[in-house]
Amino acid sequence: MNRYVEAALGYARAVVAGEILACKWTRLACQRQLDDLEREPGDDWPWVFDPDRAARPCEFIELLPHIKGKWAREGRRLRLEPWQFFFLTTVFGWVHRETRLRRFLEFYEEVPRKNGKSAIGSGLLLYMLSADGEHGAECYTAATTRDQARIVFDDARAMAERTPDLRTYLGVAIMQHSLTVAHMASKAAPLAAEGSTLDGLNVHFALLDELHAHKTRAVYDVIDTARDAREQSLLGTITTAGTDRSGICYERRTHLTKILEGVIRDDRVFGVIYTIDENDDPFDPAVWAKANPNFGVSVLADNMAAAARKAEAMPSALNNFLTKRLNVWVSGEAPWMDMRAWDRCAEPALRDLSAYAGQGIKVWAGLDLAQKKDFAALVAVFESEGHWMVCTRLYLNEIAIQESGNAHLSGWARQGYVTVTDGDITDFDVVADDMRKLCRDFDVQEIAFDPALSMYFAGKLIEEGLPLVEITQRALFFTPPLIQVENLVLERKLMHDGNPVMTWMVSNLVVKESKFNELKSPTKERPENKIDGPIAMLMALGRALANEPTDTIEQGFVAL
Repeated sequence: MNRYVEAALGYARAVVAGEILACKWTRLACQRQLDDLEREPGDDWPWVFDPDRAARPCEFIELLPHIKGKWAREGRRLRLEPWQFFFLTTVFGWVHRETRLRRFLEFYEEVPRKNGKSAIGSGLLLYMLSADGEHGAECYTAATTRDQARIVFDDARAMAERTPDLRTYLGVAIMQHSLTVAHMASKAAPLAAEGSTLDGLNVHFALLDELHAHKTRAVYDVIDTARDAREQSLLGTITTAGTDRSGICYERRTHLTKILEGVIRDDRVFGVIYTIDENDDPFDPAVWAKANPNFGVSVLADNMAAAARKAEAMPSALNNFLTKRLNVWVSGEAPWMDMRAWDRCAEPALRDLSAYAGQGIKVWAGLDLAQKKDFAALVAVFESEGHWMVCTRLYLNEIAIQESGNAHLSGWARQGYVTVTDGDITDFDVVADDMRKLCRDFDVQEIAFDPALSMYFAGKLIEEGLPLVEITQRALFFTPPLIQVENLVLERKLMHDGNPVMTWMVSNLVVKESKFNELKSPTKERPENKIDGPIAMLMALGRALANEPTDTIEQGFVAL
C-alpha cells in the first residue's frame, strides 16, 4: 500500500474514532469508505479498490506548482493534506473487478472557502485532460458566468505554464481559451452557464464550480446527459453552502446526505460535506475545524476569529460567515427564520389532524389564495399544552408544477405534500372542501384571508356560515406575528407538521423593515421563492395570538 492510501485510510479511521474533529456528514463519508473496503466482491458488489489507481491523481497534483501567494513566490509545489488524499483516493481508487472501469461517475464536495478548492479543481482538470488515459477527452469547467468558470481553468492554465516537463512529457499545449493534448485529441475549456448553448458536448470530465449559485439546473442537466457516450466519465461539484434550498445544488446535497445515512443506495456517487453540526455554536472556535479541514494550514485561526467578530457585531455579515466560512446553508440574504431551529420543531404526527378532531379544540386558520403560478395555502393553528401546533395544506395546479423549474416540487407532489389539481388553474373548490371539513371537525374561531385576492370566493363561504375574517396584508398586521413566531420557534413552543414544502417556503421568507417606524413586512427575494404557506401561517397565528388572554400578552405577545 502506498503512502497516499495509507494517509487517506489513517485520516478516515481517525475521523470515525473521534480523534479528528469532524461533523456528522464527514464521519459518515469516512465510515462508508471503511465499510466498503470490508466488503467481499460478488454479484451485488462488483467493485474492488486499486491502491495504484487511487494514488495516481495525488501523485500528479503534487507535481504541480502553487501559483498564488507566498508559496508561489517560493516556487513550492502543491502539498495535499490527508483529507484531500481521502477524497481523491476514494473517487479514483474504486474500479470494476472485471472491466477496471471507475466506480464513481459523480462526486460532490462541499467545503468552505480558503480550503484549497480551486487548486484541487485545477489539478483535477489537468489530470483528467492528460493523464487519465482517455482518448478524445473533453474536459470542462462550468459556473454561473464564464468569468467564474475561468477561475479554475485559468489556474490550471497557469500551472501548466509553470510546469514545462508536463507540457513536454504529456504533450499539453496552452491556448488562450483552451488546453489541448494533440496526440490524444483531448481538450479542456471553460463553459458559459447558458445550458441552451451547451448542446453537442461529449463530456469526459466536468467540474461545476460553486453550484449553489446556479439559479437553474440547466447546466447540470445538459452536462449530465452529455456523458452517455463515455464509459467512465466523471461529473464533479466543488462548492460552498448557499441559500437556495430549491435549486440543483441543494438537490444534489440532499441526495448525498441520504446516501450517507443509508436511506438510499447509490454506489456510483461519492461525496463529503464539511460543516458544523446542528447544535454547534458557530462562534465557538472549538468547532471551526469541523467545517474547515485545512484549519491551521490555509485557514488561519486569526482570520476566522476576525470574521466571527464581524458577524456577531453586524447582522448583515452573519450569513456570509455561516455560508462561506462554516458551510451552513441559510435561508436567504436577509433571513427571517433560523432554519435549524425550525427543523427542530418538526412533529410529523401533526400531518394527520384526525387524532385531534371532535375534541372541541379552538382553531385559527389563515388562507392565502392564488390560482396560477403561486400556491394556495390553508394553515390551521391551535394551542396544546403550552405549544402552538401548525398544520399546513398546500395546493397547486399540475401545469404550474410542470413549469416551475423547482428541482423538488414534482417529488413533493408525488409524496402528497402538495395537493395537485387538474389544468392550469388551481381548483378553489378543493380548498373550500378542506375548509368545510376543518370547521366540522374543530371549533374554528376565525379564518383570516386577504380580500384583495379572494373576496368573491370568501363571500360564498361566509354565506355558508364559515367564520372568515378580512385581513389586509400590511406591515402593521404582520410585524407582531413575525416577531412572535420567530421567538416561539427559538423557544420550541411552536410545533409544525414537517411539510418540506412549507420548510422550503419558510427558508425563502425575508423581512423588509421600514427605516421610519420599524414595521416589518414579509417578502421574497425572487419570484420563484414561494412564501404562500408562511403568509397563511402568519395570518393564522397573528389572529390567534391577538386573541390570547391579557396575562399571556404581557409575557411577550403584543395584541394587534
